[in-house]
Amino acid sequence: MSNIPSDLKYAKSHEWLKVAADGTAYVGITDYAQNSLGDITFVQLPKVGAVLKAGETFGVVESVKAASDVYAPVAGTVLEVNKALDANPEIVNQAFYTEGWMLKLKLANPADAGALLSPEDYGKVIG
Repeated sequence: MSNIPSDLKYAKSHEWLKVAADGTAYVGITDYAQNSLGDITFVQLPKVGAVLKAGETFGVVESVKAASDVYAPVAGTVLEVNKALDANPEIVNQAFYTEGWMLKLKLANPADAGALLSPEDYGKVIG
């Protein structure tokens, strides 16, 4: 059974969103996603300032098994990318819900997070 923290929102495409009180949010991939990919060898992320639409590809995660697109769970502007992943992409495997975050976004509409899956619903998606 995958680890599904109760304080996050989830996309069916296996990204998580952690919203802060200031209207910003962190985005990463779930335990299920990193486990399915295997050992991650490279993470490609957008530039700071990129404007993302919900559901739009924002990057690529490459592993020993495959390359997989990563999707924006909500619309927003990229405030920060996790530079540590350039040198150490395996952080995504080891600390997927903490140090393995990929983006920090300024949400276009904070209410959009409400449309994402709850931990319980995401658990049903992954079975």
